[in-house]
Amino acid sequence: MFPKIEASWQTHLQNELENDYFKTLLQNVETEYATYECYPPKELIFNAFNQCSFQNTKIVILGQDPYHGIGEANGLAFSVNDTIKIPPSLRNIYREINTDFDVVFEPTSGNLERWAKQGILLLNATLTVRKDTPNSHKHLHWQQFTDKVIEILSNEKEHLVFLLWGAFAQKKAKFIDASKHLILTSGHPSPMSANQGKWFGNKHFSKANEYLKSIGKPEIDW
Repeated sequence: MFPKIEASWQTHLQNELENDYFKTLLQNVETEYATYECYPPKELIFNAFNQCSFQNTKIVILGQDPYHGIGEANGLAFSVNDTIKIPPSLRNIYREINTDFDVVFEPTSGNLERWAKQGILLLNATLTVRKDTPNSHKHLHWQQFTDKVIEILSNEKEHLVFLLWGAFAQKKAKFIDASKHLILTSGHPSPMSANQGKWFGNKHFSKANEYLKSIGKPEIDW
């Protein structure tokens, strides 16, 4: 399995893609896909990078691993394919957007590709998963790769917005230079966290747009 990653990412991640650990990782992923039903489809494993180039990246949203149900995962964190029922976490994300901007937005799709096209890297820490078994590919050490992605973004770009939702994502702040990027943290949008008052009212979407506007970059049409 050769990683089909958009050209600008290939350039910035070249050392990682040629590293022995990454080659071993891909071999292990190949074995998993040959042995078990895994998601997303092979051709979408690196979809987050292919939908949002290195140059175009303005915002990074971190997830943990892909959805593990049939037909759900499309390689973008928190996103599902058009025909799939919108998951609870994403419903809470949409709900917060409505409150944040005081609008009534009733999306019919949970596909966040349009976000990616605007410069939002929807990055899961682990890029693959076995069917019906969340976090089942943690042992493949995807995080060695995705942690490096975060570090490279932090080092080689300026004025990014990192949205770190939940304790897992917040641990990634150690790879980010807070002196040159905006880091926004809150509880996770999952129902358990959101219903405990840790998600709603964070206003991350308007705060991100205000920051982008302040540095002369186009705001996101959430």
